[in-house]
Amino acid sequence: MIVAPTNFEEALAVIQVLLAKVAELEKRVAEAETRTEAAEARVAELEKENAELRRRLAKYEGKKAPLRDPSTPSGAIPPYEKPGSGNTKKGQKRKKKRKKPGRKKGHEGARRPTPDHVDRHEHHPLDCCPDCGGADLKNRSNRTRYSEDIPPVTPIVTAHSVEGGYCPTCDKWVEAKVGEVMPRCTLGNRVLLITAWMHFALGVAVHKVVSWLSSMCQMTVSAGGLTRAWARMAAYLTPLHEQIWNDILHARVLHVDETSWRVAGDTFWLWCFATKNSVFYVIDPTRGSKVVEEILGDIFGGILVTDFYAAYNQISAWAKQKCIVHLLRELKKVSISNTSPEWLVFSKKLKRLLQDALRLGRDRENYDDETFDRRWKRIHDRLYALYDTQYDDPDTQRLAKRIKKYRFELFTFLEFDGVDADNNHGEREIRPAVQMRKAYGGNRSEKGAEVQAILMTIFRTLHKRGIDPIAFLARCLKNKFEHGEVPSLDNSCDKAA
Repeated sequence: MIVAPTNFEEALAVIQVLLAKVAELEKRVAEAETRTEAAEARVAELEKENAELRRRLAKYEGKKAPLRDPSTPSGAIPPYEKPGSGNTKKGQKRKKKRKKPGRKKGHEGARRPTPDHVDRHEHHPLDCCPDCGGADLKNRSNRTRYSEDIPPVTPIVTAHSVEGGYCPTCDKWVEAKVGEVMPRCTLGNRVLLITAWMHFALGVAVHKVVSWLSSMCQMTVSAGGLTRAWARMAAYLTPLHEQIWNDILHARVLHVDETSWRVAGDTFWLWCFATKNSVFYVIDPTRGSKVVEEILGDIFGGILVTDFYAAYNQISAWAKQKCIVHLLRELKKVSISNTSPEWLVFSKKLKRLLQDALRLGRDRENYDDETFDRRWKRIHDRLYALYDTQYDDPDTQRLAKRIKKYRFELFTFLEFDGVDADNNHGEREIRPAVQMRKAYGGNRSEKGAEVQAILMTIFRTLHKRGIDPIAFLARCLKNKFEHGEVPSLDNSCDKAA
């Protein structure tokens, strides 16, 4: 409260105090006006964004499926939200009718070939009409049908009479070698190989393999005994695993990918190293670059094809190729939520550039060397113009920084023949492991994970090379038990890959 002045000096002091308060109030008013202007600008920006969202909502209104990440797995989308589910609303255009299955009219049908031999004959007489029971049948005829079936399986029990004797030269007791069964094992090699193939190649859970042995083969085997026998068999087949590892190390083009894996309830990582004819799996607790270094060494002498995961940056290679498809997926994913003018222009230019590069690599045989080199140089110039520009949009900045960082690893497929522009091959070869993870969840111990990696590697590589796994591995085990050696895989075709 201001007291009334009694003289001139007091009145002057009061006036100075009032002037100071007025100046302070003017300052507050100016600050309030500034905040009001900022709020009005923000409101205008939000109104603009709201209008854009309403426009996009109107565009997608009436569709059952919401906006989704393009990388969403098909299994994570409800069936009724997938295209062609048949659930069309009133006013919506009905989906085009699906093509009728089977061959077209006039085309020869597909059927099983006639067997090259017959094991037994069955005659089926017709004494009367099966419908009315009439016995007076006219124009009798006879035709032949063929069927193939599996007879009831009965296990073959073999008593191995093993001779032994004392060897004075070796100064020890020796016995004859048994090649059809592992030492100290009551199950033959074939049943172990068939069940291991079912589990590690087809993804059948252990308890289902045990049920199959019981119902189809009349063999009573425990899940624990079967898994321990697989572990021992994997140890005998380790030389094959090491041969495949050596093929990976000397591959010209190598695709690498990784995915999560469960071991004893913990998250591990399954790594896949794939060439045209070899696949090598590793299960490790970490997702770091040390796993790749342990498999490939500090320097890899071939062309490494990967996605943009940073762990691969620590590995030196003769050349690298980053997955173009991953970059296109990123553009599509960001474009769902980012509609800024700067991003739209940038993403359109980058998408067109990548598609032109893919087209150039696909049609390179149609160009002479001079034309191809000129078009290739033009692609690099366009890439340089994209990343050597200042951007304000965060997504544009991030993608521009990425293509600048990997500018020498985006178009390696244009320099060398036989190099893919994407890592689809690595993703396809890791897919069987993903299906096994869905079927039985992973492994219960680190030892089981090691056996999983060894046997998956062997079975998948034999599949890629078109080799019958049961017959080939049975010969390998027989040779191992009788002569102490495992035959070598023919890796000449893999080195050429």
